[in-house]
Amino acid sequence: MSNDEPGAGHEGEEPEKRQPGGSDNPLAGFDLSAIFGQLQSMFSWQGGPINWQLAEETARQTIRQAGDASLTAAERTTVDQTVRLAEHWLDDATSLPAGSAGEALAWNRVEWLEGTLPAWKKLIEPLATHVVGAMEKALPEQPGPMGAQLTGVLTQVGGMMFGAQVGQGLGQLATEVFGSTDIGLPLGPLGQPVLIPANVAAFGTGLGLPEDDVRLYLTLRECAHQRLFHHAPWLSAHLFSAVEDYARGMHVDVSKLEDLAGRIDMANPEALQEALGSGLLEPEETPRQKAALARLETALALVEGWVDDVVTAAAAPRMPSAVSLHEAVRRRRAEGGPAEQTFVTLVGLELRPRRMRDAATLWATLRETRGITGREALWAHPDMLPSGDDLDDPRGFAERAGSPDRMDLGDLGFDVPPEDGGGAAAPPEEPGSEGPGDRPSPDGPDQEGPDTPGSGR
Repeated sequence: MSNDEPGAGHEGEEPEKRQPGGSDNPLAGFDLSAIFGQLQSMFSWQGGPINWQLAEETARQTIRQAGDASLTAAERTTVDQTVRLAEHWLDDATSLPAGSAGEALAWNRVEWLEGTLPAWKKLIEPLATHVVGAMEKALPEQPGPMGAQLTGVLTQVGGMMFGAQVGQGLGQLATEVFGSTDIGLPLGPLGQPVLIPANVAAFGTGLGLPEDDVRLYLTLRECAHQRLFHHAPWLSAHLFSAVEDYARGMHVDVSKLEDLAGRIDMANPEALQEALGSGLLEPEETPRQKAALARLETALALVEGWVDDVVTAAAAPRMPSAVSLHEAVRRRRAEGGPAEQTFVTLVGLELRPRRMRDAATLWATLRETRGITGREALWAHPDMLPSGDDLDDPRGFAERAGSPDRMDLGDLGFDVPPEDGGGAAAPPEEPGSEGPGDRPSPDGPDQEGPDTPGSGR
C-alpha cells in the first residue's frame, strides 16, 4: 500500500485520528451522555414496579423530538381571556359554579408532563403492582438467596419495561392533549383549567375553522370538566377507585409468562420493549375485570356525555362552527391515537368511554324533562347516577329520576326515620327502593322544564 493512500501514515508517525464529529464516526449525532444516563436509570431503579425516573426521562426525550417551546406572555394572556369568556358562556348552560374564579394555567408540553405526573403515578402504579405481583407468583419457587435474587431481577426488569413504555406513552400524550381532562380523569390541579396552546393550534390545522373558535370550544370542554370535578369531590376518587378495582382482577397467564422467558433475551432492551408492545404481558380478562371495566366505562361515559351536553348548549347559540368542532372532537376520540393504544397494550385498559353518545342523549333528555338543576342534582352522590342499563333507556330513566325537591336521605342510601305524627311506620329495609308512585308529585316551583341556554342573547 502506498503511503499516499487515505488513512495511511508515514513510517514512524502516529496514525491520523478521526475527529469526533467526522462523517465516518459511527457515534456521530448521538448524545452519549444521555444514552449512558438512561442505561444507568434502567438498571439502578429500586423504587417499585415502574421505573418512574426512566419514564420521565423517556417522556422528556419524546417531547424534545416533537418540539416544545416556552410560552410567551401574549399566549398566556390569550388563555386567561379565553377561560374567562368560556366560564361566562357556561354560566348559562349549567348551575354548577366555576371552580377557578377565572384562574387558568397555560402550559407547554413539558409543563403538562410535570403537572400531571403525580396523577399518572396514582393511576398506573396499582395496575403495574398487580401485574408484577402476578408475575412473581407465577415463577417457580426457588429456595434461599436464589429466590430473592430472581424476584429482585424480575422487579427490576419489570420496572424497566413499564418505565420505558409509560414514558413513551406520556411523551406522546403531551403532544396530543389539549388540557388536563382529555381522558375523562382529572390529571391536573383541581378547579384550574389547563390549556396547551401548541396542541390546540395543531388540532385546528386543517379544520378550516377560525383559530379563536377552536381555542374557545376546547376551553369550554376543559372548564366544564373542571366545574364537574370541583362540584362533585367524590367523583375523582370514584374514577381512580374504579381503575384500581380493574387492577385487582388481573390474572397473568403462566404459560404466556413461560413463553416470554424462553423467547426474550433479558439483556436486550429492544427485545423487552418489543415483547411488551406485542401484548405478551397483557393480563387476561376475568369476569371480575369485565364487571369493573363496565363500571369504569359507564362512569367515564357519564362524565364525557355531561360535558358534551353542557358545551353544546353553551356554544351552539353563539358559535356557528360549534357543530363542526363537536364532530371533530368526537371523531378524534373515536379514532384514538398512538398514546391511547400504548396504555391499552400496557394494562389492557381502554380509557375512552364507548357509550358517550348514549350518555349525552340521557343528559340532554334529563335537561329537557327536569331542567338544568334537576340534571345537575344527580351528581350529588354516586348511587344517584344512571347505570349502564339506564343508558339504553334515557327517557325511562328521566321519568324515574327525582328532581331536587324530591330527594331525601333514602336516595343517598340512609335509613329514613318516621316523621312525627306520621304513625308507627317502620324505616324501609331497602332505602331508596320506593317506586315513582310513592314519591311526592314533581309539580313545584323548582320544576324548570325544557331549557335553552343562551336563548335570550
